Amino acid sequence: ALTGRENIMELTQKSHDAALTPMNSGGLSHAVRAALACRIARHNNEAFLAEHYKGMIGRGDDAQAASMIANPANIGGDDARLAAIVRHTDLVAVSPKDATAQDIEALKLVGVPDDDIVRLSELIAFISYQVRLVAGLRLMAEVA
Repeated sequence: ALTGRENIMELTQKSHDAALTPMNSGGLSHAVRAALACRIARHNNEAFLAEHYKGMIGRGDDAQAASMIANPANIGGDDARLAAIVRHTDLVAVSPKDATAQDIEALKLVGVPDDDIVRLSELIAFISYQVRLVAGLRLMAEVA
C-alpha cells in the first residue's frame, strides 16, 4: 500500500511541476500561474497552499503584476486579457457547473489562444485536485 501512495505523491509532484513551471509556459508565465494558483487556494480557504503558491510568484519577470491577481479581490485591472483569465479562473474554480462554452469564447475574444486555454484549464484542474487532496489529508489526520 505504501508503494502505491509513494507513486501517487510522485505523480502529484510531477503534475504540480507541469502545471506551474512547465518548460513551455505559453502565454501564462510561471508567475501568473503561481498567482492564479494562490487565488484558487484563497478562494478555498487553504492558507497553507496559498502561501506555497505566493512564494512561487517571485520567481518570474512579471512577479509584481502577477502578485496583484493572487488577491481574490483584484479582478485583473485594465488588462482585458488578464481580467478574462482571472474571471474564468474564478468561475471554474468556484462554480465549475456554471461554466459554459460562452466562457471559453470570452477568453478567445480577448486574444487568449486555444493552447493557453488548455494550459489554464490544466492549471485550474490541478489546483482544484490539490485543494481537495489537502482537505482529505487534513480530515484523515483529524480522525487518526
